[in-house]
Amino acid sequence: MSEQRFPGHAETCEKCGSYLHCCLNCKLYDPHAPKQCKSPTTELVVDKEKANFCDEFDFAEDKPLERDDTKKQSSRQAWENLFGNE
Repeated sequence: MSEQRFPGHAETCEKCGSYLHCCLNCKLYDPHAPKQCKSPTTELVVDKEKANFCDEFDFAEDKPLERDDTKKQSSRQAWENLFGNE
């Protein structure tokens, strides 16, 4: 039986460089809950992809990340509208 490991605050993924100790990797993360967290006592974390110091963080190893690429896509579209698609 392997020992469960929790990521440190600034630890990142070896493959993509994303922070591991972030809301999107927590078992309590719920995009439909108030403050997008199932815990009623947690403080609001604005950027769910960034590392945070939440004491209630519970690493969800089997949960896929739900990243929002809407900003990235709209920024790319705005760039292409201004300068064309070269």
